[in-house]
Amino acid sequence: MNPTGIALAIFIGMLLPLQALINAALGKQSFGALFASLCSFGVGTVALLLWWLCTRPAFDAARLVGVRWWAWAGGLIGAVYVASATLLVPRLGAAALICLVVFGQIVGSLLLDQFGVLHARQPVDAVKLGGALLVLVGAVLVVKPWQTAGG
Repeated sequence: MNPTGIALAIFIGMLLPLQALINAALGKQSFGALFASLCSFGVGTVALLLWWLCTRPAFDAARLVGVRWWAWAGGLIGAVYVASATLLVPRLGAAALICLVVFGQIVGSLLLDQFGVLHARQPVDAVKLGGALLVLVGAVLVVKPWQTAGG
C-alpha cells in the first residue's frame, strides 16, 4: 500500500464531515439545503474546470458520443450524497452521519465486489464480512440509537 495514498484518503475522509457542516450552515444562512448543495456543486465545478484546464488537456468532443448513459450517474450520485448530507448533518451530527455513510459504503462495496459490477469480481469472504460487522458496531456506538436526542 502506498503511504501517501493512504494519508490522502484519510485526509479527504476528514474533510467530508466539514463539507457537510459547511453546506448545512450555508443552507441555514441562505435558501435551504438544496440551494447550499447547488452552490457546493457550482463552486466544485468551477474548481475542477480550472484544475482540468491547467493540465492542458486534449479535448475531442467526439469521444463523448461513445460514453455509455450510466457513466454520467456519478454526478447524480454525488448530488444525492451532498444534498442528503446537507439535510441530515444538522439532525444526526457529523460523526453519526459519516459513520452511517461509511457503513453504507462498506455494504455497497462488498456487493459491487461480490458481483463484479464495473470491475473484476472480488468475492466476499468471512474476513471482509467481519470487517463490515466491526464497522457496523462502531457506527452503532457512535450513533447510539438507544439514546434520545440530547441525552
